[in-house]
This record gives sequence, structure tokens and C-alpha cells, in this order.
Amino acid sequence: MKPLKSVVYLSLAVGVLALFAVSVSLFWQDGGGTYTFMTLRGDPVVIYGQGLYRYDSLLVGAGNRGVDLVTMALGIPLLLFSIVLYGRGSLRGALLLTGIQAFFLYIYASFALGSAYNELYLVYVALFSASFFAIVLLLTSIPARDLFVNLSTRLPNRVIATIMFITAFFTLILWIEAPLSSLIHGGPPATLGHYTTLATHSLDLAIIVPSLLFSAVMILRRDPTGYLVAIPLLSILAMLAPALTAMTLRAR
Repeated sequence: MKPLKSVVYLSLAVGVLALFAVSVSLFWQDGGGTYTFMTLRGDPVVIYGQGLYRYDSLLVGAGNRGVDLVTMALGIPLLLFSIVLYGRGSLRGALLLTGIQAFFLYIYASFALGSAYNELYLVYVALFSASFFAIVLLLTSIPARDLFVNLSTRLPNRVIATIMFITAFFTLILWIEAPLSSLIHGGPPATLGHYTTLATHSLDLAIIVPSLLFSAVMILRRDPTGYLVAIPLLSILAMLAPALTAMTLRAR
């Protein structure tokens, strides 16, 4: 397939901006450490208190640092590798680039919308925008029917669709519990902390879960659109596994 220069430029911009963002995060250590903050709702929240995420809660601040480690170690190298493959006209390179861009889109949409405001807010917005438009261009330029012909006879469609259904179910259960418990018992969700809304819950419930279900149905119908939607979703899940591990370790 013929690579688009606009995709290459946007992807390079994502790589440069992400490298800058994670470098600032990982090497900025100023701050006095954790402290307790009383929210407007009268609930105590432990604040991370150092570096770029000094105004985030301990869970979010440590988690963001963990995500930055994964982005530095895996995300950026895979992005550059996929750009090289894509530039050579490789369909696999285009698929890999789409998946990695989906990871950057998810992460920096979360940072731009859900993290406490910090000095890199405009960088997060730029990363959010660049990765979004790169994915749009990639998905509209990849020959879906050629992809379907190459993959439909090689991949276990029912198994992949089942994985998508199961992932959608557990994602729904994971993120809907907090707001439902809040409605039933009253008061804010325990995970809200000092934030005004549940940004990650919103993204996953509004976009990720429906997309997982849609791709599963399309794959069962052997519609090539299902594969184009599934590839970035599966890439996000694959990249989030080490990210969640790093978040857990950083939060301890």
C-alpha cells in the first residue's frame, strides 16, 4: 500500500511530543512528597505531591508515572519501528502503526481530560489531536477488503470475537461499578478523589466497550470493518497490560 506523508508527519510529531512529555515526567522530581487533602465533599485524599503530577491523587500520579515508563520503554520504540515499516508500504506496518497510535490516543486523551492541570496540558492536547487524526487517516487508507482476504482464512474469527465480547463485558463491569455504587449508597465514588468526574470511566464506557462489541459482531459477520476496529482495540489492551503493572508497582 502507498503510505501517506501526512500520517508519517503526524506520527513523527507524536513520537517527538511523547518523548518530551515522558522525559519531563520521569526526570522532574521536585516536590515535598505525599500529603492529605480534604475535598469539597469532605473526603480525605492522598495527593502525589511531587514532579509533574504533584496535584494528582497518589493513585493517579503514581499511575501516570508508570504509564510514562511503559511509553518510554515500549510505546515510542514501537511507534518509530512502525513508522519505518509503514514508510516502506508495508500493510503490517500500517496495522502496527494504527495499533500504536490507538495506544497514544487513549493515554493522552486520558491525560488531557482526566489528570490535574499541569505545565504539559497543551502537549497532551497536541498528542491527543495528532494521534486521533493519524488514526483516522490510517483507517480510511488501509484497504479493508485486502486485509480481510489476508486474515479471514488465517485467524480464528469466533475466538477473536469471543475475546472481544469477554473483554467488553469485564470492562463494563470494571468501570460501571463505581458510579452505580455511588447512586445506590449515595456520595461520590471512592475512586473519584478530588477530581470532578470519572474521565477514564467515561472514555471506556462511552467508546471502548461499544467499539469492542461492534468489532466482535462485525468479525462474526466476516465484515472487514470488524478487523480495522479490532486491531487498535487489541493493541490498546496489549499495551495497557504492562502499563497497569507499572501503575500498580508505582502506587505501592
